[in-house]
Amino acid sequence: MKKYILSLAVLSAATLFTACNDNLDTDPRVTELTAATFPGKPADVEALNAATYSIMNTLGGGDQSGILNNPFYWWCLMSDDCYGSGGLQDNVAKSLHHFTTASANQYEQDFILLYGGISRANNQIETIDNVNWAGGKENAQRKQLLGEGFFMRGFYTLLLTQMYGDVPLITSTTVTDDMQNEVSAGEVIYPQIIADFVSGTNLMNVASGYGINGDGHANRYAAEAFLARAYMFWAGFYKKAGELANGSGPAIELKDRTGEAIKQEGCSVDKISQSDVVAALKDIVASGRYKLCEDFRSLWQYSNSLLYDEAKDGKGHAYAFIADMKRENCFDQPGMGNGNTEEIFQIQFMNASKWAIGGTYNNPRMYSNYLSCFWGLRNGATNDNGKRDKTYPFNQGWGQGTPSCNIWNDWTAAEQAGNYTDKRKKATLIDLDNELESYTYEKDDCEESGYAVKKYADVNLDANPADNDSWWKKAPGYSSSSLDNPQQGDHFEDFYLMRYADVLLMLTELTGEASYMNQVQKRAGVPTTAYSLKAVQNERRWEFALEGIRFNDMRRWSGIDSGEGSYAAKALQAQSGQQITCLGKKNSRVMEHMTKAGWAKRYADTNGFLPKPQAQMTLMNGAMKQNPGWGGDDDPKHTPANEYTYRVMY
Repeated sequence: MKKYILSLAVLSAATLFTACNDNLDTDPRVTELTAATFPGKPADVEALNAATYSIMNTLGGGDQSGILNNPFYWWCLMSDDCYGSGGLQDNVAKSLHHFTTASANQYEQDFILLYGGISRANNQIETIDNVNWAGGKENAQRKQLLGEGFFMRGFYTLLLTQMYGDVPLITSTTVTDDMQNEVSAGEVIYPQIIADFVSGTNLMNVASGYGINGDGHANRYAAEAFLARAYMFWAGFYKKAGELANGSGPAIELKDRTGEAIKQEGCSVDKISQSDVVAALKDIVASGRYKLCEDFRSLWQYSNSLLYDEAKDGKGHAYAFIADMKRENCFDQPGMGNGNTEEIFQIQFMNASKWAIGGTYNNPRMYSNYLSCFWGLRNGATNDNGKRDKTYPFNQGWGQGTPSCNIWNDWTAAEQAGNYTDKRKKATLIDLDNELESYTYEKDDCEESGYAVKKYADVNLDANPADNDSWWKKAPGYSSSSLDNPQQGDHFEDFYLMRYADVLLMLTELTGEASYMNQVQKRAGVPTTAYSLKAVQNERRWEFALEGIRFNDMRRWSGIDSGEGSYAAKALQAQSGQQITCLGKKNSRVMEHMTKAGWAKRYADTNGFLPKPQAQMTLMNGAMKQNPGWGGDDDPKHTPANEYTYRVMY
């Protein structure tokens, strides 16, 4: 059988798992660029590498079927950080939050995208030595590009299995029969993920990366950080390791589906222990490459210097919340914001989006951080919230995934118990009733808490109060938007996938050494404490609120099949009974699950996994089974919006 490189931009769901067959030999899409002739030079491998990374932009910026593709946004909606909210018609966001479905293939897009990314990474790994590298396998550029291929394969596979559980493990562009069957994530997939991160660690150099003038690619330290994240989820969720500071994490044996040791370039070890993971994290710290930004607000675009410089009536700052910052710490200053000193890995965006919806691998909106639009203040013609006197300095958006009452209330209770003010709370959340005094709620709002997202919130300047232009339009180096609608297209803030704060908190959780956690606490204005698992859990919740980390933390602190009494189930169920605003009526209802099951039972039934898309299961012809809690009589379907309104909100 001939093996060809097909354009992955035209790969469909139907070809992702199709084994080699004679039809491919006559596929009209095939060109003379075969695996024997391409890539032929280093620039070709760089192009393959860029294509592998580009899947992240479609995940982070793609708007498909009324929902953002970003898995971390989905995990925010599934956690106790957020409600589904939005308008009556926004069923997808609500169904994510309530662990239900609105359609059989609702969660298919990310399934396809992640396997597409894995396919591209496999191609990059397999064909890299078509190039005649000077110096052979020790060529620094070759090693870096190969390491990035392994890292990205591990990254996409990690997201895939955290979302969908046991799935087929694809480690080659030639999909053999055994690869088409789903395998155990805990026993087969995670060893491969860890091996890929080990290869990335040993092959990639330390000079790339984004923060501190890097080039935006992964580097050795990104691989070490994700090695820790993957190991901790595996040990906590699948092996129920408990409190890792006690040294309870088992070693993970790096064996393939046949039980043989995984052997691939850059990975020659047969297992990874908890102490190996600690050593990897300490290597990041010892490098001195990363450090926490002095001011937590420096991470978020509302602290940009253009907004900072705006004066109110010629006196003081127009946006008082950032008035006490040092100007050099503003988002758009050197070492802050995009490319800041604590950013280890991220999704980057640029002004190249187009005004259209659709496209599996090349969604026209993929270069805009669409999260800013989804989390933007829900406003429009009904209450005329688009005027800046009601929302300044924040812009409008879809208002889906608004912060829950729980995160504000729990955070406030922690502050009161410790007699301190956590600087991160108001740097993360907008208190609509007190911070935006003229704000009014939309008449078709659902599940409103009275809070909005300040992280990633789109902002504008007071110079043009009648328009919805982002502050980016006036930022140095900005060129006019390629979208006809800047309100939806001008969002270029990086989406953080790994920050140095995570390295520090993982180290404390793994070792019990509080000094790492204390650095994070000190920046937040929180009294430093001795180690306890509860302290680490709180710090992780507050530090990474609304960054998509919380849900999988909850899962690993619970363990698989942990029932309705687990950490995650109880935290989710605590949303029930909270006072919420619906249909513009403040505190008119209490939050309740849209089915009789409740959050605790839905979490216990599903273990936090999404349903596998029915179209993909049909394609696999029985080789892939539906996840527990989905597809049977116990699977509560998301009710239509109008029925939900009458049943819950009136």
